[in-house]
Amino acid sequence: MPAETTAKKTPLHDVHVELDANLVDFAGYLMPLRYRSETAEHRAVRTEAGLFDLSHMGEIFVTGERAGEAVDFALVGNLSPMAVGKARYTMICAPDGGVLDDLIVYRLAADTFLVVANAANVAVVREALVERAEGFGVSVDDRSAEYGLIALQGPLAQGILERFTDAPLADLKYYAILAARVADVDALVARTGYTGEDGFELFVAADDAVALWRRLAAVEGVTPAGLAARDSLRLEAGMPLYGNELTLETTPFEAGLGRVVKLDKSVDFVGKSALAAQAQTPAGRRLVGLVARGRRAPRKGYEVVDADGTPCGVVTSGAPSPTLGKPIAMAYLDSGAAETDLAVDVRGRREPVDLVGLPFYQRS
Repeated sequence: MPAETTAKKTPLHDVHVELDANLVDFAGYLMPLRYRSETAEHRAVRTEAGLFDLSHMGEIFVTGERAGEAVDFALVGNLSPMAVGKARYTMICAPDGGVLDDLIVYRLAADTFLVVANAANVAVVREALVERAEGFGVSVDDRSAEYGLIALQGPLAQGILERFTDAPLADLKYYAILAARVADVDALVARTGYTGEDGFELFVAADDAVALWRRLAAVEGVTPAGLAARDSLRLEAGMPLYGNELTLETTPFEAGLGRVVKLDKSVDFVGKSALAAQAQTPAGRRLVGLVARGRRAPRKGYEVVDADGTPCGVVTSGAPSPTLGKPIAMAYLDSGAAETDLAVDVRGRREPVDLVGLPFYQRS
């Protein structure tokens, strides 16, 4: 880290300093890359529970009588029929179908939707929502600075959180949210995550984030985890990362996520014409999983080559997998490329890989 940085600090910054975290500038925020060992943090999430600071994410509220219509027009999903207390994974696309960001949208009330955006794209999403909501008579309010966001992820997450709340967590389904008191603070408790494990994301007032973190971190079996573990966990789970698998030059159909595009909804949403055309035409490339036969990990930007050494794809994310015990990667493979005898060009050396289905890991 440089001695001086313009990166912003999350409400939990002092906690990370106390824990001697390796802090890095990520999407304009000082964030913990790791605390001690990213592999140990990764394994803790798979076997017990990991605690993550996600306060760099954006919280944008769309409120008004026609809020459902507004988000249906702005986003590719069909959100207006969603029940209060439910959530949905969706995207906001450009008119040509390129992905501006992937999002989770929560319906907090009949007239209130919470749109959670990736940290690097908060301004883009906010500005697009403001523009697209014009004429619906709704308000678009970026409250990101008001919130701390803490994720508790792993097979022990529910049992641990139940120590601190009377909320009916056992009845809270995946992709649902409720308001509750947790460790004596008000929170929105969502059963969502980015690790491939069961878990919760807790939205609290920024001033309450430290107290909640300390209470949860004091429980045996809870391990603070940083960005490195979060990345390897989501990679194993086959979850896309904006800037890697998703970009403005990528459409949902190319990413294998055409299911989130609801072409049959009544609203003529932004990007519909372009996406409808692509739905009828095979994409020129597809997102695939690769498992290396050797020990050298494919990394973002490395070329995938066929048996003749001809480039036929590019790696979007890659890392050693602590769970599988071998390097894995996601890559875009050209349409028509062979599915066998593939390799990745790792610094001038061809490393054989096997094509596999996604995700690499799925909890039982």
